[in-house]
Amino acid sequence: MQMKSHRIALLFNANKIFDREIIAGVAAYLGSTRAAWDLFLEEDFRLRLSGLESWHGDGIIADFDDPAVAAALSRSRIPVVAVGGSYADDSSYPDGVPYVATDNFKLIKLARDHLIEAGLRNFAMFSLPEAQENRWAQEREKAFRTLMAEDKMEAQVYRGLGTSAAAWDEAVEQQIQWLHSLPKPVGIIAVTDARARQLMQACIIAGIEVPEQVALIGIDNDPLARMLTRIPLSSVIQGAQEMGRTAAQLLDQMLHGARLQGTRVLVPPIGINIQTSTRHEAAKHPHVMRARHFIRQYACQGIKTHQVAEYVGISRSSLESYFRQELDCSVHDVILRFKLDAATEMLAQGDRTISDVALSCGFTSVQYMHAVFKRELGCTPRAYQDKAKDQAKDQAKAGREQACA
Repeated sequence: MQMKSHRIALLFNANKIFDREIIAGVAAYLGSTRAAWDLFLEEDFRLRLSGLESWHGDGIIADFDDPAVAAALSRSRIPVVAVGGSYADDSSYPDGVPYVATDNFKLIKLARDHLIEAGLRNFAMFSLPEAQENRWAQEREKAFRTLMAEDKMEAQVYRGLGTSAAAWDEAVEQQIQWLHSLPKPVGIIAVTDARARQLMQACIIAGIEVPEQVALIGIDNDPLARMLTRIPLSSVIQGAQEMGRTAAQLLDQMLHGARLQGTRVLVPPIGINIQTSTRHEAAKHPHVMRARHFIRQYACQGIKTHQVAEYVGISRSSLESYFRQELDCSVHDVILRFKLDAATEMLAQGDRTISDVALSCGFTSVQYMHAVFKRELGCTPRAYQDKAKDQAKDQAKAGREQACA
């Protein structure tokens, strides 16, 4: 007996990591069930919104953070499941549509709790300009303001300018002015990784040490943002794949007659990918702080101790003395530690060869990286990579079992 196939449209922007994770969650649901769906996914779905009412499909899962999508589907004749951000005000949710939301309050609380645990006492938020398409960002602002008010603290929120080539220089100048105005050290939550990356660049241009002076955390855990920053970026991991699975499950139920109007599911964040940008340690000496800031940016480019000393503006022997006093190690030890951290991160991703990792992380040879791994971690780079692959497989298996439960 042949199963009925349903024609399902996914209205998401596949250029964004959050949307791609939602789509991956839909695919994971289909892979774990016997549902037969023919999926329709436009490269830019917004070009087809005007003719969507004439599409002869069976169901739609759509990004309701986009006001144009919400408006286009307000009178849909076929089942629709909405996906988007959560709202503090219940009246902000669309009427009569099942809604799967990322929990904006918990995203911000998790980020702020992490900054508190890192030892920060001053906090700020880097948001986006107020606009209908940025409602989710404004909801994250509300969450931040609420948390700060609970602790009787002033909420420092900066929206800045939108992203456009014509305004890049002005945007960076304004970001630097805002950064200089903040009490230091400060923990800053950016509403996305893309926004965090912009602020990271402003810090580097202005010579503001990250994370000693500014500890920075984004949201999305976007691999591209990590690759484009000199200093590895900490980020809150949204439960976007779980949102996609949940949305697909709700739509599947609707296709079989379930009436789910008004159903609302809030999906909490998974956790935090903790990287260098929030590993805040209060340095006692400004020379050590400045040196570590330089090392974070250029350790993998093969810098030497004398180059760090030149950047700081003191003699090599003086810098070594400060490092021994404050960190109980040499400048070379710190450079090597950053190179090792970068290598373990690349090996864990599993898509790079050992020789490629050695070259990318500034090791003079594969043999030298091998020796460093054996000395510092007690294993070879290959063994570390194999262990990381096994852990990833175990996590994926656990995710599939959870989806089937």
